[in-house]
Amino acid sequence: THFDSAGQAHMVDVSTKDVTTREATAEGCVLMTADTLALAQGGAAKGDVLGVARLAGIMAAKRTSDLIPLCHPLPLSRVALDLRPDDELPGIRVTATVRTTGRTGVEMEALTAVSVACLTIYDMLKAAQKSMRIDAIRLLAKSGGKSGDYRAEP
Repeated sequence: THFDSAGQAHMVDVSTKDVTTREATAEGCVLMTADTLALAQGGAAKGDVLGVARLAGIMAAKRTSDLIPLCHPLPLSRVALDLRPDDELPGIRVTATVRTTGRTGVEMEALTAVSVACLTIYDMLKAAQKSMRIDAIRLLAKSGGKSGDYRAEP
């Protein structure tokens, strides 16, 4: 849908789509050692890792159309990030939920929020562990719009 009849990239015309409430949730994780995870929960040299990563994710969702070609700029009504330390990984699980009322979905905004939050975690902890791995970024769910609801397989 992002190519015209001549094969040229273009922004999709959403002007005829219905305005509906649209929501998307994405997840990802940053894998690290238990020692690095302990730093992430307090004591990192750069400060509040989880708080800064949460803000970075929110800011990224709001700027998605500046980062991803052909994404529509959207008025977001909600961007929420949940960053949970997980001793079993070990690492941090990042979940972002984004909502708008509009003519196109917010999947890219949710995925961008997770990606940038994970990158921020890496940036803030890289002095302690350069071998951290960002993993499993994916869309968990979306609702609203013509294509209906989607739920990822567990």
